[in-house]
Amino acid sequence: MNQSWDALKDHHAAVEGRPILDLFTDGTRAADFSATADGMIFDYAKTNIDTRGRALLLQLAERAGVADKRTAMFAGAKINETEGRAVLHTALRNMDTPLTVDGQDVTIALRATHARMQAFAADVRAGRFTGQGGQITDVINIGIGGSDLGPAMAVLALAPFHDGPRVHFISNVDGAHAADILRGLNPATTLVIVASKTFTTIETMTNAETVRVWMAQTVANPAAQFVAVSTAADKTAAFGIDPERVFGFEDWVGGRYSMWGPIGLSIMLAVGPDGFADFLRGGAAMDAHFREAPFAQNLPVLLALVGLWHNQICGHATRAVLPYDQRLSRLPAYLQQLEMESNGKRVSMDGADLPYHSGPVVWGEPGTNGQHAFYQLIHQGTRVVPCEFLVAKRGHEPDLAHQHLLLVSNCLAQSEALMRGRSLAEATAIMASKGLTGAELDRQARHRVFPGNRPSTTLAYDQLTPFVLGQIIALYEHRVFVEGVILGVNSYDQWGVELGKELALALQPVLEGRAGTDDKDGSTARLAAWFRS
Repeated sequence: MNQSWDALKDHHAAVEGRPILDLFTDGTRAADFSATADGMIFDYAKTNIDTRGRALLLQLAERAGVADKRTAMFAGAKINETEGRAVLHTALRNMDTPLTVDGQDVTIALRATHARMQAFAADVRAGRFTGQGGQITDVINIGIGGSDLGPAMAVLALAPFHDGPRVHFISNVDGAHAADILRGLNPATTLVIVASKTFTTIETMTNAETVRVWMAQTVANPAAQFVAVSTAADKTAAFGIDPERVFGFEDWVGGRYSMWGPIGLSIMLAVGPDGFADFLRGGAAMDAHFREAPFAQNLPVLLALVGLWHNQICGHATRAVLPYDQRLSRLPAYLQQLEMESNGKRVSMDGADLPYHSGPVVWGEPGTNGQHAFYQLIHQGTRVVPCEFLVAKRGHEPDLAHQHLLLVSNCLAQSEALMRGRSLAEATAIMASKGLTGAELDRQARHRVFPGNRPSTTLAYDQLTPFVLGQIIALYEHRVFVEGVILGVNSYDQWGVELGKELALALQPVLEGRAGTDDKDGSTARLAAWFRS
């Protein structure tokens, strides 16, 4: 492995600074540096990865054992070694193939739970399950992290397919979030989903109690309009939720990978069981592609290798995810958790310090909005930010096709501009045509130089449907897996979220005046005293 990393670094040193445009001289690069899967195309030609660099990256993946680890994951091996768990979110979208874990075929229980979800969603959508004031008009999903980001992103993404009740999300423990969502809703026709595996997540349970108090002001039995996505049957019963409305999931489904199962109930309520089934089929199609396609044509593998090249080899610390699709506006936030919680680690599987940086900082906004915000830094700033564009061939509004054409034009233009740039000579000619001369011509021209040679990839698809959304999410899930295997980290634990939660619990009695600050640093103690005053 060290030899593979060293070879890549040596190669990067040899090609660094070479114009990406020079790689297009033979006319075959665009085809050679792209791959397809079920109608989706991934173009990575606008990077400085050449044939030799790609071969070294593919060799890195082979030597890291990605193929064997992939087989182990899909077979139910306990690849989450720090917690002793399998990693089987993929089973949620492929329930027809028997899968044995600890001597039991887990798909039997998965199918039963999925059937219960389908029946319940159908009853709610058809008005057979009602609130105490009539048919359910609104659904509130209360969760945080993986119990919120995925479903919230997906429900927004699939807006053209909504034919059920309106779906809302509450996650932040800031009371403003609950207050703003509840304003204008009718408690008597609102269904509440409380999504917490342990039913103890402090933010989620605090918001659940707030919503129950709000509902109790109008209806006689608030718990009758609550659903739980949890494995803590004793706690959901104590809350008053009927066991028929409790949907559990196994510990081998991590929160940020869980929207394919009961955590996705809000998605199913919005788009219906058939739409949700299409979403699962899209994920399963990407699973099949990931398992079967050669690495050189494998979208998750290539996406991961491009990411590793930019971060670990080129030293670019961030990556921007830029969907030219307004309904994917929450995708960057979802990927922040998926990627940064998964691979934001400092030690390898054996506990040793990593000899290289782990996952990058992931951020982004939808285009074209971002063009009028942070693209200035991307184009002319001193740091290189690799960009990942996503765009559909077609929108869902045929009468606004001219706007979609403008959207696609902007997307393709941005990736071209990042690569091509504008030289000082070109900028000088432009300003000279405006009548500038001498020192002022030179000064103004320099402000209009674009360094160019800035890398980007483009993921293009026909139209954002439930199937395509499933493809996209599974693609990024497997990208995280491949990067994690090559980096040698456990992508499926998240100990980094624990310390802050523990300290928050200790600070609450301090802020309430029930405990002192003797064990706190001066800054924390002084701030706590200010808030308490």
